[in-house]
Amino acid sequence: MTDFEGLRAVVTGGASGIGLATARLLAARGARVAVLDLKPDVDDPLTGYRCDVSDDAAVTAAVSVAASSLGGIDVLVNNAGIGAQGDVTANSDDEWHRVLDVNVLGMARMTRAALPHLRRSPAAAVVNTCSIAAWQGLPNRVLYSASKGAVMAMTLAMATDHLDDGIRINCVCPGTADTPWVGRLLDAAADPAAERAALAARQPMGRLVTADEVAHAIAYLASPLSSSTTGTAVAVDGGMYGLRPRPRP
Repeated sequence: MTDFEGLRAVVTGGASGIGLATARLLAARGARVAVLDLKPDVDDPLTGYRCDVSDDAAVTAAVSVAASSLGGIDVLVNNAGIGAQGDVTANSDDEWHRVLDVNVLGMARMTRAALPHLRRSPAAAVVNTCSIAAWQGLPNRVLYSASKGAVMAMTLAMATDHLDDGIRINCVCPGTADTPWVGRLLDAAADPAAERAALAARQPMGRLVTADEVAHAIAYLASPLSSSTTGTAVAVDGGMYGLRPRPRP
């Protein structure tokens, strides 16, 4: 497919996992892609720029450099984020501020900085990486769930605000994905194999989501071929949100 031919895309958290899969897919479908990451080690045809989304000055500078290099911005994928574990007693105020600063304010900063460029694009789209945690009460994920619930609400509000700008804004809600971040969580578990099996079993399809599957959903939402899709949340969760199958024997 060449639906992104001639378009310019910026992907945050694009050096690994879902972000890297997305950046590679957009490039394969014709886009010029800038990756913004704390460690922007990427190969051609991707171009990497260091950016801490919790630092407004760094975001403004990185977006400016990326836009200058690309010649504009048509697509913004707000994918950078961090995790948190535990119930409501588990995380300090400082940790709450840190996670919300990255997962929620980071997306707000990036979108705010990219808006002047997006407004000039005839095919402007923003896709935010949300989570099944915004919809489902997952155990020991209170802080993370709160941040992703905010991302979903923010996506809908921004989609409404920028209708007249011609900027489509959507989000994708992955289930548990087989990414390096999840791999680190599994490695830290008392029984990594048992924990992986439990995570796979809670998704009705019986396996973890892949980064490539999420990337394809992001590309669908960002593509000019989806020009009537805005204010939408797409689940890529193995059926976790909507299906209630009987327990397998």
